Amino acid sequence: MAALESMLEEAVAKGDVPFAVAMVGTSKGIAWSGAAGDAAEGRAADEDTVFRIFSMTKAIGSLAAMILIDRGKLGLDTPVAEVLPDFAKIQVLDRFDGDTPIPRPPKRPATVRHLATHTCGLEYEFWNADMARYLEVTAQPSVLSGTKDGLFYPMMTDPGTRWAYGIGIDWLGQVVEAVDGRRVDRFCSEEIFEPLGMTSTAFEPTDAMTARLADVVIRGEDGAFGPFEIAPPPNPEVYGMGYALYASAPDYMRFLRMLLNGGTLDGQQLLSRSGLEQMLANQIGDLSFEKMITIAPTLTADVDLFPNTPKTHSFAFLRVEEDVPEMRSAGAQGWAGVLNTHYWFDPRKDIAAVLMTQSLPFVEPRFLKLYEDFERAVYAS
Repeated sequence: MAALESMLEEAVAKGDVPFAVAMVGTSKGIAWSGAAGDAAEGRAADEDTVFRIFSMTKAIGSLAAMILIDRGKLGLDTPVAEVLPDFAKIQVLDRFDGDTPIPRPPKRPATVRHLATHTCGLEYEFWNADMARYLEVTAQPSVLSGTKDGLFYPMMTDPGTRWAYGIGIDWLGQVVEAVDGRRVDRFCSEEIFEPLGMTSTAFEPTDAMTARLADVVIRGEDGAFGPFEIAPPPNPEVYGMGYALYASAPDYMRFLRMLLNGGTLDGQQLLSRSGLEQMLANQIGDLSFEKMITIAPTLTADVDLFPNTPKTHSFAFLRVEEDVPEMRSAGAQGWAGVLNTHYWFDPRKDIAAVLMTQSLPFVEPRFLKLYEDFERAVYAS
């Protein structure tokens, strides 16, 4: 494990990352943790560092919905508009007539399964030029605004026809609220964070968490990192379950270890065994992960993880369908947040790990090389 610590220190020294916090665990506990660099000026990175985890929030939102499914209060194939009638207003963007978007009705209703698996047709503007153009010509607010209006993106394709990364889980959080009756932040606190002992995870960071919050940086044209301001909107109208959380590495490892433990951690059961199996199964059938081509290269590179390995999507995670040599096993799952907070868990080999920093662009080659080397070293050890 000493090699892992050296790897982080070397990556910081070379400027591949501004700092890093990493942890490795199993169903039984934490096997290793390490950190390198400064998370903020004059403050070294360590296990207590708090991160804006952005899309690592999505797995929590999916778990919230799966808890309701496991309790018989919601179905995978429940049409979204049956729970949220306003969702029926959303149409497919058929084409543009000049700068005028031309919509059409979707050919089938979007379901809870579609929301959770990025097959509902709602795509992010960072990887879809038509969506970016739509936001520009209509002045439609971004989902990151935290407003209800920001949820009403048009569909780019009909539900169930394509995997394309987007805002479905923000809508899934609204489904949870409508079915359960509690606002989604309260639901997650009472049903997930408190049972799992995730004391450094929150939608609104406490003063103590803010004192441990890492700085965000972006790589400039000269290759050096510079400061960059980005954060979920505070006290929003809608908490987006695609991006709204702050958390520490040890907290997220508790979430991952619960998944390795069959839905239970330290005597607290969040899901039944069958509920967990449903959550982790391939939920997109013959569809597959599609390479995400960036239209915002200062913020994100193209996303094409494990390009030679077939990939699907479970109810919450990107899932590999074959063994990756010297790395994760078939059935292993994971994802990331835009500021390069990454994780995976491998039920077959009983391994979970996180590698976290706060930098842009997302998945730039220098970071991905570190992540690959880190994962290989974890399995080698």
